[in-house]
Amino acid sequence: MALQSSGPRAWWHSFLSIVLQNIKHMPTKEQNSPGAALNSKLREFFLDQLKDIYWGEKKLVKTLPKLSEAAHSDELRAAFDSHLTETEGHVSRLEQVFSLLGEEAKAVECPALKGIVEEGEEIIDETEDNTAQRDVGLIFAGQKAEHYEIATYGSLVQLAKDLGQQPIADLLSQTLTEEKAANDKLTELATSGINREAAQEVAD
Repeated sequence: MALQSSGPRAWWHSFLSIVLQNIKHMPTKEQNSPGAALNSKLREFFLDQLKDIYWGEKKLVKTLPKLSEAAHSDELRAAFDSHLTETEGHVSRLEQVFSLLGEEAKAVECPALKGIVEEGEEIIDETEDNTAQRDVGLIFAGQKAEHYEIATYGSLVQLAKDLGQQPIADLLSQTLTEEKAANDKLTELATSGINREAAQEVAD
């Protein structure tokens, strides 16, 4: 487009007018983001995974009291009780995420966590009461659940960012931090004495 003017000042005003008009019509970062596609396949997958972990967290709310009751170590029992409170918060946080997305909070059975929970229940059935061996098994099952959740939330945080949903990414990051801390606590308990105590117990 030619710039017609009778002097430097008029030319400059015409130039600025064209530049500002072009900027106005440039696509924004938000428009370029996958988040702009409200029905994208990425968003669909993200929702599916939210439903999956939502089911898992609600299942763990019911399971953690059983693990606490079965634990021999007072410290392990306290760790399970503390994480139960956190897990209830994780459920509420996920419900916030669904709300921010304008979606109904819906749980869909998670085969992975279902299997881990069932394994934990088997450990309780197959080990003796008041033994360190049982605590080792409970920690083992608990850390399997934590590792699955850490992987899930880590991926969900990145997907939320890619969808342009930073507030959701921030919420999920809080849960990720708590899951990592819970896993570290179980490792600390295992290595600070429970594993050694179980090594001193005589097998039948």
